[in-house]
Amino acid sequence: MDGHELLGDPLRNRGTAFTTAQRGELGLDGLLPPVVETLEEQADRAYRAFLGYAKPINRHIYLRQLQDTNETLFYRLVTDHLDEMLPVVYTPTVGEACTRFSDIYRRPRGLFVSYPERGRLREVLRNRPHREVDVIVVTDGQRILGLGDQGVGGMGIPIGKLGLYTAVGGIHPARTLPVLLDVGTDNEELLAHPRYLGWRHHRVTGADYDGFIDAFVDAVRAELPDALLQWEDFATPHARPILARYRDRLRTFNDDIQGTAAVVLGALTSAVTMTGGRLRDQRVVLAGAGSAAIGVADMIRTAMVADGLTDEEAARNFWIADVAGLLVGSRTDLSPEQRRYARDGEARPLAEVVRDATPTVLIGLSTVRGLFTEQIVRDMAAGTDRPVIFPLSNPTSHSEADPADLAAWTDGRVLVATGSPYPPLEVNGRSVPVAQSNNVYVFPAMGLAVTAAKATRVTDGMLVAAATALGEAAGATDAPVAPLLPPIADMRAVAAEVAVVAAMAAVEDGVAPEATEAGLREAVRKTQWEPAYPD
Repeated sequence: MDGHELLGDPLRNRGTAFTTAQRGELGLDGLLPPVVETLEEQADRAYRAFLGYAKPINRHIYLRQLQDTNETLFYRLVTDHLDEMLPVVYTPTVGEACTRFSDIYRRPRGLFVSYPERGRLREVLRNRPHREVDVIVVTDGQRILGLGDQGVGGMGIPIGKLGLYTAVGGIHPARTLPVLLDVGTDNEELLAHPRYLGWRHHRVTGADYDGFIDAFVDAVRAELPDALLQWEDFATPHARPILARYRDRLRTFNDDIQGTAAVVLGALTSAVTMTGGRLRDQRVVLAGAGSAAIGVADMIRTAMVADGLTDEEAARNFWIADVAGLLVGSRTDLSPEQRRYARDGEARPLAEVVRDATPTVLIGLSTVRGLFTEQIVRDMAAGTDRPVIFPLSNPTSHSEADPADLAAWTDGRVLVATGSPYPPLEVNGRSVPVAQSNNVYVFPAMGLAVTAAKATRVTDGMLVAAATALGEAAGATDAPVAPLLPPIADMRAVAAEVAVVAAMAAVEDGVAPEATEAGLREAVRKTQWEPAYPD
């Protein structure tokens, strides 16, 4: 490629870091300012530019533009400032980016696979920008965070997720592929929006939708048989059936169901250690009964069984409530997965459930802002010394409670993890970081584990092993006040360790070739890409 083309390729462009000799050899003389910078100097200049934007959405747009210009510089900047930039690259700011996708769209990234193209999906996949792909993240945009149907705007989620696969997990950016399945939208505001960039059609449903998903999976298996396929932000009626239909056919998992559950289990393991109790003895109330909530219940239940309970005994440790109240056996609207946790009696509201069940753990995946009221929290705190409360709904505008309120209502006794970032709590004169139960603790590690170990499937054993490793990485302690998850700044190192443990579980489960721990550790190290210009 000539100099102009080289500067337009974000994977090869070094901008002002091209040396004088390289500029002469590559036809770049005159196309760049004369000063030659190091990557470190470029990153410092980019960071100052980042700080020049006051609004998070403007910072998000700046980072996306940098990613489309110079990926090495983008990832160096993000990894150097991960704690500060994670909320901008991903939740909560990515939610606003999705709602404004058609207005802030700048440059193509990933693949938009539309329903009208259903007869030539292999051809569409062949148009991907890079031949070799390790990880695909796909969404149909129907349930974006707690914001609902965003149609084509849902592409912001795969782009953001894969950015973290690289920044945290070390998957090479050229080996990732964001995909948006455009099957229409039922968001009337988007359909009426004069600049909406998606297919202007109500959502395809029923057998037509299922057939389109089947055709997409068949195309992936034919074109990219070795890639890990992650499903993201699919609506509850689709999420679990899709996972069940394909999990034994290819390398695949659903981050909302399985990734969320693994991170919650990791945080809960740390919390239980701090209380001095055992997981098997916890009484868990879940607010929300969607695919993510049931996935959390399933994984905690599995861990309780590993701690000595029968499956039936473990299931009786859960009380799950949705907008219609407690899941009970007399309800006719429950899925088989929900019915596993159905209780006897009437469908009581959450406040009554908390008062009657005297839970030790309260988890929110409801997307209802302020659902955990002062009365509910005080009732819970009256029945346990160290209430464990996880308001996990994203973005912040949909969180069930503010951690500062939880601390006030429990006299500082709460053990808390949230879905979105919050400032530290002041507890007994100490500043304690609020653990963000962010899936980024797990999904980049799973991609790294599958790639390094050459796993052919993602098993429950791999996910439980990842959750256990995450809990241990938090530096499990019996200290009365401590964060429940490792610092975000340590995520890259944590991801590598979690990946090794998950890879070992893949070998144990028979879905990866035989390998030693030392061999897997070396494979993980070699798989991780570092944001640096090659010599």
